[in-house]
Amino acid sequence: MFMSERIQNVIHQLDDGILSRWLKYVLLLAVAGSMLLVYDLREYRNFAAPEAMDAAQVARNLAEGRGFTTEFIRPFSLFLVQRHNRATLDGTTNAADFAEINRPHPDLANAPLYPVLLAGAMKLAHPQWKLETHKSFWSEGGNFRRYKPEFAIAISNQILLFVIVVLTFLIARKLFDRPAAWLAAVLTFRSELLWKFSVSGLPTLLLLVFLLGLVICLLKIEEWGRAELPDARRLFILAIVAGLIAGLGMLTRYSFGWLIVPVAVFLVLFGGARRTGLAVAASLIFIAVVSPWLARNFAVSGTFFGTAGYAAIESTDVFPGTQLLQSLNPDLAASLTQSITKKLASNCSQLLQGDVPRLGGSWIGILFFAGLLLGLRNVAARRLRYFTLMCLGVLVVVQSLGMTQLSVITPDVNSENLLVLLTPLAVIFGVAFFLTLLDQMQLPIIEMRRAAIYLFVLLAYLPFALSLKMSNVSPLVYPPYHPPEIQKIGSWINKDELMMSDIPWAVAWYGDRQCSGLTLNTQYEFSALNDFMKPVRGLYLTRDSLDLRLLTEGVLGGTGTWNAFIFQSIAANKIAPQFPLRYTAPGMSSSLFLTDKQRWQTQ
Repeated sequence: MFMSERIQNVIHQLDDGILSRWLKYVLLLAVAGSMLLVYDLREYRNFAAPEAMDAAQVARNLAEGRGFTTEFIRPFSLFLVQRHNRATLDGTTNAADFAEINRPHPDLANAPLYPVLLAGAMKLAHPQWKLETHKSFWSEGGNFRRYKPEFAIAISNQILLFVIVVLTFLIARKLFDRPAAWLAAVLTFRSELLWKFSVSGLPTLLLLVFLLGLVICLLKIEEWGRAELPDARRLFILAIVAGLIAGLGMLTRYSFGWLIVPVAVFLVLFGGARRTGLAVAASLIFIAVVSPWLARNFAVSGTFFGTAGYAAIESTDVFPGTQLLQSLNPDLAASLTQSITKKLASNCSQLLQGDVPRLGGSWIGILFFAGLLLGLRNVAARRLRYFTLMCLGVLVVVQSLGMTQLSVITPDVNSENLLVLLTPLAVIFGVAFFLTLLDQMQLPIIEMRRAAIYLFVLLAYLPFALSLKMSNVSPLVYPPYHPPEIQKIGSWINKDELMMSDIPWAVAWYGDRQCSGLTLNTQYEFSALNDFMKPVRGLYLTRDSLDLRLLTEGVLGGTGTWNAFIFQSIAANKIAPQFPLRYTAPGMSSSLFLTDKQRWQTQ
């Protein structure tokens, strides 16, 4: 072959052949990688959500061979374990550690899968737990900036974001066509909320992968079920896979397990001749997957879901704020039906007016709901629409009941935000509606159609682009978290000693010390923990507690409250005589650390 012919062949391949397609993919990856780099340099912040730090410290315990235990001690968890052990174990002496606080305390808050995956990554990577204060990027001018283990977790979640985009493309291509699939993938990638979750340290993107995997299984079952002679063996294998995925999702976040209901209903409605058997198979596999972990929880605490199982009664009139988790002896026999109903109604109203219309991000949610009304030609798309609506209804109810103070600490970006899981499906149906409108416009030339699509993408990306700050934001989530201070205080406390703090999840994660949340009061409940369970050797309070209103919270806060204690300790410079921690650490202008002796002088 002459050189000129080779050159022409290469040019042809670049124009229409396989090289052209690969070149497009390389350019797309380069653009996506550039967005990732810009976002991480400008918008990355250290962990802000308590659930992220909680899961990470449990994962570290697993990686270091301490089992599924926690250093973040919830007083309510002590109550559950103590109540269960007293009812089941022999012995009545006060020396018995019924609350299991003088040994590694079992974790009752987290579902196991995400910490297990993080622990596996930690075992392989051997992360550096000590803060880096000398190398650039991790520090600046000798001051801490970013925590290496957290950044590694963020990168892992951002890889999941790319997986979500690919799965969205595959689903949209199966339901519609290739242009719709590309548009859906591009718009999913621009979701600012998904990007925020990618660096949050939360398992939300892993749940999204599970949900999209469920959708692919259900679409395959629906397609094969419509065949004249469906292969029963393949259908049951897919139903088993669907049950397995739903079970893994529940082992990542308990509330995800409720989606087995729309899965079973979808199989009953659209599974073909063996619909009932498929629904039963998926449900049985789901139960088989989650049962061992639920049995573990019951053996440890006498409850199937630990502290997480009481989320519906948190933040109610009976247990406002975090009072339930702070209590060592809550009245669980109180009538809670009216309070739970009120919580459900209030939160449902809030979601229906706020989060639901914004599904998919900004105005894409409007197109999503309009797209649900389309007379879709594709049978699978019509049936997936019903599944999406069922999931939406279930998630609105479950999220409304499960919302706690965590949704207040980090609004939108928290593990209780379940509606975000529907973002790719919302985008897919929104794109279908947009393209249908575009077809009805009957534009005279193809270039005008392309220009309309490019303008649509530009308008969709504009809010995300404008949200990227022109100057770098500080990665520190301060107040209240200052990792160098937390690690310094942690070094003053021995590994077998107990601390107490208003940010116990951060002390457990950064300081690697057993730390209890604040008890319900500074008198009876604190004494019940300090005197009869385990002595508290240090009290660490941050601006979360110190920034109180002088009159209403400090002076009029009530006897025995932490607000009154803080006001008396700081404003009056007087610690209550009966309080066992009387030494104040120097040099802390925006926090307070009390301990039983001058530990900092021995370092």
